[in-house]
Amino acid sequence: MKPGRYTLLIIITTFIMGTSFPVGKLGMHYAPPFLLMGLRYTLASIIMAYIVRKRPLPVGSRQWLQISLIGLFQSAGVMGCAYYSMNWISSGESAILTFTNPLLVILFSAVLYGVRYRLSQWAGVLLGFIGVVLTFGLQLSVSPGTWIGLAGAFCFAVSTLLVKRWGATQDTFVLTAYQMLAGGIILLVLSAWTEEPHFVLNVTSVFVLLWLALICSIIQFSLWFYLLQHSDPAKTSSFLFLAPFFGVLSSWILLSERMAWMMGVGGALICIGIYLVNRRQRMIKMSTTNS
Repeated sequence: MKPGRYTLLIIITTFIMGTSFPVGKLGMHYAPPFLLMGLRYTLASIIMAYIVRKRPLPVGSRQWLQISLIGLFQSAGVMGCAYYSMNWISSGESAILTFTNPLLVILFSAVLYGVRYRLSQWAGVLLGFIGVVLTFGLQLSVSPGTWIGLAGAFCFAVSTLLVKRWGATQDTFVLTAYQMLAGGIILLVLSAWTEEPHFVLNVTSVFVLLWLALICSIIQFSLWFYLLQHSDPAKTSSFLFLAPFFGVLSSWILLSERMAWMMGVGGALICIGIYLVNRRQRMIKMSTTNS
């Protein structure tokens, strides 16, 4: 993929990811989190399944199981944990925890796939995380929501590696549609089991649901899976530090949340961290024998 195209798609994707937090926070005034996310992904999957109806479907139970597992971690796990954690913590804290994913991707890649990263790359990831924390004003606290948010980051890292491992054998858009359906069904079951499902119907709630389904689900996942399939997952995941940064901007615009000078410092650190992770990136497979 050409660098210019890659950069543009990354910025669009992370910007959309960032908007999902304030828009979702607004939506939680009209529906509980699991129900809101379940409706979001079920609606998005039905629309997208119709769009891709002429594309080749997965072959055999093995590929359907792979799609279901990706949906479990990507749709149900990531955003289910992120939104449920907001019962205890703010949307900003949830975003910080969710987007520690790049550090986990690099860690899992090193442990599971024997990939070695330079010290500067590790430093870049840590610097990016510090930038995210500064962006949100050092307001992290320990609560049940903290652990739930970290569980979402874990799910994000797992789904990233699963998409890279299995996604090449499947149509990107078909994968997007049916993993959302799997995640949506799981979230609706969780809602029926743990919540008192209700949806307040008005212009705002309908707009929120359509934005989450069409923009933050169909377009976002299609772009994200496309990027993962055509690049190194650790490199691509490093740009996720931009998502909570865009979340602050969209929260300021949509919810009139206060912006502090520290946001500028955090944004600069995020950019430096991304540069360090991607600067002349070379991954070297660990040899099973010493040279």
